[in-house]
Amino acid sequence: MDDLPLSDLDAFTAIARERSFRAAARKRGVSPSSLSDSLRRLEERLGVRLLNRTTRSVTPTEAGERLLERLAPALGEVVSALGQLDSFRDSPAGTLRLNVPTIVSRLFLPEIASRFLALYPEIKLEILAEDDFVDVVEAGFDAGIRYDERLERDMIAVPIGPRRQRYVTAASPAYLQRRGTPAHPRDLLEHDCIRHRFRSRAHFAWEFDRGEGTLTLSVSGPLVANSIEMEVGAAISGLGVIRTFEEVLLPGFERGELVPILEEWVTEFSGPFLYYASRKHMPPALRAFVDFVKAEGRRGS
Repeated sequence: MDDLPLSDLDAFTAIARERSFRAAARKRGVSPSSLSDSLRRLEERLGVRLLNRTTRSVTPTEAGERLLERLAPALGEVVSALGQLDSFRDSPAGTLRLNVPTIVSRLFLPEIASRFLALYPEIKLEILAEDDFVDVVEAGFDAGIRYDERLERDMIAVPIGPRRQRYVTAASPAYLQRRGTPAHPRDLLEHDCIRHRFRSRAHFAWEFDRGEGTLTLSVSGPLVANSIEMEVGAAISGLGVIRTFEEVLLPGFERGELVPILEEWVTEFSGPFLYYASRKHMPPALRAFVDFVKAEGRRGS
């Protein structure tokens, strides 16, 4: 086994994860036939079948599953260790993959990313914006951005962006003229409310804070969407009441298209965090981004 090629093991891992030669080849930037050759050599060398493949599917055998379970973390450490060599260059390089909430990708991450990439031109930034919670390590991301209540406790968290944010409630002047202005959050039970839903199909009750108390309501209305642009547009057109990040509604307030309501019941919460796994061999691109975010935080404090 001393001469077992690492590239063949990596090819097997890619095919087994993607359950497809073509998908694995696209990610590796190679041809499907080269991956097929690597897998054939590996199976012949080991003397055991690792993948069952038909014209429609590719699935690991029991032996393949066991090998993948032990091999994937080991290869990850190899890649991470080799990535440390980038630190010997004049400046960090490589690809940094981040998983972030859509609201973060709209409000402040573009400005942070632009300053960071200007400082480190050899780094490539890949950002996936989605609202569903994922295991960033298992999904292949270097780090993620999330709000405090959704952080995993075994991860390292670094503040990024605004340190305090607010949830506010609003409606269009036309809607309020037609339906009246709610004086208390419970009045919303008799109003049309525009709700946000995540890709997991979950949507949350609306929470209102005043003093030390929190009021939770299950509101309803004619529109449930996973697009904040559509939700704001619907509120501006007079469809119903919206409750979301204050920064999202500010342009509508400034143009007079929306009116803030229930202002005594604004919910204030902690801003987001950059989070990542604690590991010995942090990729240089991630190390540079963490240091950059920390420096930005010190300048803003």
